[in-house]
Amino acid sequence: MFPARRVTRFTLFLILTGLLTPGLHSGSLRAADAVEKTVLLPETIHLSGKEARHGVSVQKINQDNEIAGPVTAESQLVSSNPAVVKIDSQTVVPVGNGTAIVTATLGKLKTSSQVTVTGIDKPHQWSFRNDVQPVLTKAACNSGPCHGALAGKGGFRLSLKAYDVKGDFHTIVKQSRGRRIELSDPARSLFLIKPTGAVPHKGGVRFETDSPEYRILSEWIAQGAPAPAETDPVIERLEVLPARSILTKGQTQNLLVQAHYSDQSVRDVTQWTAFSSVNESVASVDALGTVKVTGFGEGAIVCNFSSKIAISKITSPYEQKIDPALYAQSPKYNFIDELVIKQLKRLNLPPSPQSNDADFIRRAFIDTIGTLPKPEEVKAFVTDNSSEKRNKLIDQLLDRPEFVDYWTYKWSDLLLVNGALIRPQAVKAYHEWIHSHVKQNTPWDQMVRELITAQGSSVENGATNFYAIHQDPESMTENVSQAFLGLAIGCAKCHNHPLEKWTNNQYYAMANFFSRVRAKGWGGSKSSGDGIRTLFVATEGDLVQPLTGKPQPPTPLDGTPIDINAPEDRRVYLANWLTSKENHLFSRSITNRIWANFFGVGLVESVDDMRESNPASNEELLAATSDYLVQQQFDLKALMKAILQSAAYQRSSQPLPENKDEKRFYSRYYPRRMMAEVLLDAISQVTDVPDEFTKYFEPNPQKTDFYPKGTRAIQLYDSSVISYFLKTFGRNERMITCECERTEEPTMVQVLHLSNGDTINNKLKAKESRVTELLDAQKSDKELIADIYMLCLSRKPTKKEETELTKLLAETPQAEKRQAVEDLFWGILSSREFLFNH
Repeated sequence: MFPARRVTRFTLFLILTGLLTPGLHSGSLRAADAVEKTVLLPETIHLSGKEARHGVSVQKINQDNEIAGPVTAESQLVSSNPAVVKIDSQTVVPVGNGTAIVTATLGKLKTSSQVTVTGIDKPHQWSFRNDVQPVLTKAACNSGPCHGALAGKGGFRLSLKAYDVKGDFHTIVKQSRGRRIELSDPARSLFLIKPTGAVPHKGGVRFETDSPEYRILSEWIAQGAPAPAETDPVIERLEVLPARSILTKGQTQNLLVQAHYSDQSVRDVTQWTAFSSVNESVASVDALGTVKVTGFGEGAIVCNFSSKIAISKITSPYEQKIDPALYAQSPKYNFIDELVIKQLKRLNLPPSPQSNDADFIRRAFIDTIGTLPKPEEVKAFVTDNSSEKRNKLIDQLLDRPEFVDYWTYKWSDLLLVNGALIRPQAVKAYHEWIHSHVKQNTPWDQMVRELITAQGSSVENGATNFYAIHQDPESMTENVSQAFLGLAIGCAKCHNHPLEKWTNNQYYAMANFFSRVRAKGWGGSKSSGDGIRTLFVATEGDLVQPLTGKPQPPTPLDGTPIDINAPEDRRVYLANWLTSKENHLFSRSITNRIWANFFGVGLVESVDDMRESNPASNEELLAATSDYLVQQQFDLKALMKAILQSAAYQRSSQPLPENKDEKRFYSRYYPRRMMAEVLLDAISQVTDVPDEFTKYFEPNPQKTDFYPKGTRAIQLYDSSVISYFLKTFGRNERMITCECERTEEPTMVQVLHLSNGDTINNKLKAKESRVTELLDAQKSDKELIADIYMLCLSRKPTKKEETELTKLLAETPQAEKRQAVEDLFWGILSSREFLFNH
């Protein structure tokens, strides 16, 4: 370990001047959008039965025909036929069969909804599936901390979030000799006296005796506690009104949630819906669905009812004055720019100007090929006066050999190419399989289809190692879902997903696609022999669903089942469904990964968390970009080219005062630290001293081999290579399929290693280093400084930097000249401007 570097005037100056300086811009508050009309939501209502109720909401419509929040002034609601419908505050109540018009009047503005009432004369019977279980879920009786726990509470266990309808009915009505229900006297039922606090209850009072919850449960018991039936209508989808609102800070919005059922009925389930906010800094929501805007930006409210999800987007424009002409004048090179500017205009955020050429070439090199541009490449690009030079550079980068190395490494992270999990020969074969497809620019759908249906030797067909890492059907399906759909469905293995729509049945139906995957030999890391593993598919065998004791017909998520007795390789059907152009989950997932590589922030964050309750920051942009990839036949280079050519990608990273606080809407380029492997390669490239990487072979760790000298970090085909630098700077260890395996979080260990560690210091002191080369060239101090800046930062020094550093070098004794140049390199290599891509 080297002693701490001297904090010389060189390093102090560079640290102080290495920070990015925000641009300057003035602004003031803008006027609110004018209200032109109102709308009554929902615009049509169907009430079935005398117990049906439906809330209504009068909303303002702005000049852009967008919902701008509820009407806060007193508005009059009138029914055209009180014999059919009456109004109770903001709720429509059925009186008799027929049709009526409900009209809301606000001054001269009028708006109306049509209401149809049926079944008013039929006796009402509460449904265990559609009435009782929603009450229990809303009261949190079947939540994890309560009776939904694996072991239940107090001897009473319910399925988590009501995923097992029949099992819950049996537990409540039949179990323990039926002591929880008193059909002859519902008020004496343990099922009621416990949650109302009439007798001690560790869960406390969940509802009162005069509440709607108590009424539903007690009347259900009085009706004989009817069981769930196969003919019960089943919820198909959830809808929230309004789906999008343009609101201002401090404003509130009441949401209405509708459940659409298999019998075509629609019910207002707002009272039984669980609400949560995706971004509390923009908007919060209470248990009744009342949203309060707390800040600026775009947020989303997640509505969860009966394992169905609906999203209400909340837009809160920044309160500042922006010249509308700015949006019209901002360059729009393709569809990406049109949609980014559309959102920036909606949010009242100005786009930063375009980056200079030096910043662009460095940024594009790092993001596309994981390599710094050489000084001569920078100089040629900057002095080129061609209007098409950026497009030419993009085409050149996409065809460079470093592109293949970089993206092979990226996909090796995703596919877990790791010598700690599979044998050395198999690791190399797996890496070579990925490398060959990247080199050939194989369409993503074709590459994934080949991977999913792989068979044969782990050495002859590297793709089979995908199944060596995950060797049981459950792990296989979780890995496929996470890697290619961005969905973590593991929670559904034991019960319905508590936060998503995926059910326990869907999990095992999906996993049954892999139940016939078999292997001969052993592909692990601690076995003698050649380590060759042969993968094949049996013609029979199923995965049993533990809840029912029977296998589920193999069915893709939200897909169509196949014949459980068919002898063909089920994975072929799954692969075709997975990679289908109609499967938006597949195209959106890879689109989001590619987008995040270039912008640093995914349209969905985290990058591989594509669940429905985690919406994109710009849903329209994600949909359009995903559709573009499909139109390009899953050609990833085509998508990358569109991103690189966009004005959004080419913006300056220096924020304006008006957009400095936003981090999700691409008003500017977001600086971020280079990933560990790219950073290590950059240090090696600048110093001209490559790293040496050692391979360790199991089962004899004493037997070692070395990668060829000059091998770059992004060319390593095994993540188990020992490297203190890569580990310190958060490389992906490739143990699980999750973007969280790689971290860019700064740590004190990283700071200390850059300052005192041997990575930079050893390379600078080496006789064959760039320092020696530059000193031997006998260049002037001015030329020396210019070369160092161009090598490290791809730019010339500023006039101030050049003047100050030239003066300092001139004052340095000749005997200390090398130390001074090393300090100069060290100062730049440890500065934010070098460490970050900007």
